Amino acid sequence: MTAQSQHRITHCIFDMDGLLINTETLYTEISSEILARYGKTYGFELKSKLMGLREKESAEILVRETGADMTPEEYLHERHLLQLERFPHCVPLPGVMRLIKHLKAHKIPIAVATSSYRKNFNLKATNNQHLFTLFDVIVCGDDPAIKNGKPNPDIFFVARDRLAEHFEQKEVDNSNCLVFEDSPIGVQAGVNASMKVLWVPDENISRLYPNLEGPTLRIDSLEEFDPVFFGLPPFDS
Repeated sequence: MTAQSQHRITHCIFDMDGLLINTETLYTEISSEILARYGKTYGFELKSKLMGLREKESAEILVRETGADMTPEEYLHERHLLQLERFPHCVPLPGVMRLIKHLKAHKIPIAVATSSYRKNFNLKATNNQHLFTLFDVIVCGDDPAIKNGKPNPDIFFVARDRLAEHFEQKEVDNSNCLVFEDSPIGVQAGVNASMKVLWVPDENISRLYPNLEGPTLRIDSLEEFDPVFFGLPPFDS
């Protein structure tokens, strides 16, 4: 990445699953196990359509497209039981702690904007308080202020407004916000919000979308992130 500053970012908004913590891997394992009981498989082409959606919508698509002999509600029930076992053991992905601590130290407003419902966020945060307590704002997918899920931009607007409120700012320009996303649907939501978007896809999703339009920049891991590119304070040497 070039170190030349091309943007002036003042606020950072982060997706969570597969971007901050390794829960997308857990989601894949859990859905694969459930579908295997019905003689079905769970591939990355289907997964890419579900990433970033709220749970009810994603369950409906999964059951419909796989033809599994279960209702979306039955799938969500089975999934929730496995999540109770595994989500408390999720961990931050490489480069995450360094970046979030850096932004916090430099007083850059930072928010989580996740399609996960609050109950699932709480499970994932159980053993990750050292990460999530650094954020100024946490917005979950079942927040009543969110009328429409991704790829609609609602969740990012809610996060932006709550950051502005937290820091007692009158307004925040969308073009000064940087969205960090791992899913194509999340990228589209960021673009629809007229914000800058950093795409950090899983390698399997990356292969499915080699030329995805929309992101301002694409990197393979947050370990590669150079804050100076977006006009943010440089990492300490």
